[in-house]
Amino acid sequence: MPCEQVHGAEAAMLFIGLYLVALGVGGIKGSLPPHGAEQLDESTPRGRKQRSTFFNYFVFCLSFGALIAVTFVVWMEDNKGWQWGFGIATLAIFLSIPIFLAGSPFYQNKIPRGSPLTTISKVIIAALLNSSTSSSKNSSTVIASMTSSPSPPIPTSKDVESTETAPSTSLSFLNRAVSDTPACSALKCSVQQVEEVKIVIKLLPIFACTIMLNCCLAQLNTFSVQQAASMNTKVGSLKVPPASLPVFPVVFIMILAPVYDHFIIPFARRVTKTEMGISHLQRIGIGLFLSIVAMAIAALVEIKRKGVVTDSGLIDSDKPLPISFFWIAFQYLFLGSADLFVLAGLLEFCFSEAPVSMRSLATSLSWASLAIGYYLSSVIVSIVNRVTGISTNKPWLTGSNLNHYHLERFYWLMCILSALNFMHYLFWATKYKYTSVTSSK
Repeated sequence: MPCEQVHGAEAAMLFIGLYLVALGVGGIKGSLPPHGAEQLDESTPRGRKQRSTFFNYFVFCLSFGALIAVTFVVWMEDNKGWQWGFGIATLAIFLSIPIFLAGSPFYQNKIPRGSPLTTISKVIIAALLNSSTSSSKNSSTVIASMTSSPSPPIPTSKDVESTETAPSTSLSFLNRAVSDTPACSALKCSVQQVEEVKIVIKLLPIFACTIMLNCCLAQLNTFSVQQAASMNTKVGSLKVPPASLPVFPVVFIMILAPVYDHFIIPFARRVTKTEMGISHLQRIGIGLFLSIVAMAIAALVEIKRKGVVTDSGLIDSDKPLPISFFWIAFQYLFLGSADLFVLAGLLEFCFSEAPVSMRSLATSLSWASLAIGYYLSSVIVSIVNRVTGISTNKPWLTGSNLNHYHLERFYWLMCILSALNFMHYLFWATKYKYTSVTSSK
């Protein structure tokens, strides 16, 4: 039965529901990781190891939910209707609420200290305004003594909470926010607030380097699905729906997460003689490197698929190609592995490095990277089509069907961009100094 476009009140209800889902998911994903990690004692080696395990299995649980979504829920939507899919998701959310509330007596809850965005805005605005006004003699003396004295050690999140006499010399522009005579009394900032903002700002280059990975992951839900849909999707007598093809990275993550936690990390700890075994930045770097390999494999698989198209004479046909969709599994394997390394690594990195009052904001950067990456992927596709359309009069990613696309060239482009991004990441990772001593051990 063909779908009918909705209008008026029905369209409003649909979009309100979708935006509420986005709002709710944003709140859950931004709050749940730091809430869960804060239940563990980070002052002991055992607690820090448990925290690392928590983030691994947090990603595992996300993948388990995705597995149910791309198998059972997709089957219900294809055979019973979309209302069944949304109904199952709604029921699952309702069931999760009493389960979560049942643990309330046992939770360790952090006392709210106000919005971290307010603190960040206040420090930046105060620094800008104070720089344009004349400083008092006392504050001038303090700044002069800071520039002539040796650089103090980088503060840890615990040090930031303690009393300090002067801000550190890193990102010294923000030190202007600390003044005895601020431009506005409402913008009076403490040294602690300035140091907290500095820590968060230093996380941003690492966060920015993970966006390219999510551009690559966007291909899993777009072009890779189209590739597989053009292939033979039968497994015996069962025909796999194209919407279920993301089951590959989901399954790979579910396999790799416990293997990583119970085998790879213990082995790395024995070899390196460190508490972490593999540092957060090393883990993110491994994931970014795997994304380069994944895009190269995707290009090679597309070249093979196009070869089958030519040999079979099916370039203008919608018939399934005589090649198994399992070939797509290779790029899913590497991209799924890259996602596990980067997502879990970035979540733990942001949590352990950020000040206590800004942990929710910092861990939310992982999901902001995902959103920006998916949007940027669409921008890249548009730019590629516009540029190639002007230079060759035939855009790479348009045609009557996928067989007329130059998808392999696009994948090579993504591979090159991922490699450049990886080098960019190495620059910032080597410059970064951990604020949490145990993060690098």
